[in-house]
Amino acid sequence: MEQNNQFQTPDSILTAVNLSKSFGGLKAVNNASIDVKKNSITGLIGPNGAGKSTLFNLLSNFLKADTGEILFEGQAIQNQPPHEIARKGFIRTFQVARVLSRLTVLENMLLGTQNQTGESLFSVLLSSNKIRREEKENKERAMTILESVGLAQKAYDYAGALSGGQRKLLEMARTLMTNPKLILLDEPAAGVNPTLINQICEHIVNWNKQGISFLIIEHNMDVIMSLCNHVWVLAEGSNLAYGTPEEIQNNDKVLDAYLGG
Repeated sequence: MEQNNQFQTPDSILTAVNLSKSFGGLKAVNNASIDVKKNSITGLIGPNGAGKSTLFNLLSNFLKADTGEILFEGQAIQNQPPHEIARKGFIRTFQVARVLSRLTVLENMLLGTQNQTGESLFSVLLSSNKIRREEKENKERAMTILESVGLAQKAYDYAGALSGGQRKLLEMARTLMTNPKLILLDEPAAGVNPTLINQICEHIVNWNKQGISFLIIEHNMDVIMSLCNHVWVLAEGSNLAYGTPEEIQNNDKVLDAYLGG
C-alpha cells in the first residue's frame, strides 16, 4: 500500500483509520484508512466494486463500521448519528440526488437551514418577530445561493421538474445552507451533460476557495484529475494508492487495477 502521511495531522479535517465492513461473508471495506486535509479537494477512486460508496456510508455513519475509528476535526464521530454529524458541518450528497420532488426548489433549500428559532414551540409563542426576521434572512440567503448556481429562475418550480443535473446542483446548493466545513460528494458528474459538469466543477472550486473541504467519489477521471489536490485509490475494499493526480496517473498498480492487469 502506497501512502504519504495518511494519518491525522493538524491539517486534517477528516481521518478514518482501519475501517472495515462486512455483509455476510463479503468484506466490502477491508481495513481502509483515509485522510482529508482542511481546505482541500480530495478524490476517492477505484474500479467498480472497490467499496467506495460503502466507505462513504461508513464515514458519514449511514452505515456502522465493524471496526475502525473516524475523526472529524480531531473528535471521534463513529458512534454519532448522521444528523448530529451534519450539525458539526460534515455533510454528504448521494449519487442519485435526493430532493423532495413535490416541494419547490426554494422550499428544498430552506429545509437545509439548521437551528431555526421556529423549530421550538415555546419560541413560536414568544419570539414571532425573531422568527419572521430569520425566515426573511434564510429566504434571501437561499435565493443568493440559487442565483450563484443558476437556479434562481427555478426557485418556485417543483424540484421534481428539474433535470438530473439540476437536481444535483440543487442538492449541492442546499448543503451550503448548513454552513458546511466538509462535503462528501458522491459522483457529482454522473449522468450530467458536459456543460453542466463544467459548471459543477467551477462551483466546487469556488466553494473550496471559501474554505469548504471536499471528498469526492467520481468515475470521470478528467473531473478528478482537474479538481483534486490528492487522490486515494481503493481496490477490493482496501487502500491501493495515495498521491497527487499526476502520481496516481503514473502508478502501475492503479493502472493494473483499472485494466485488470
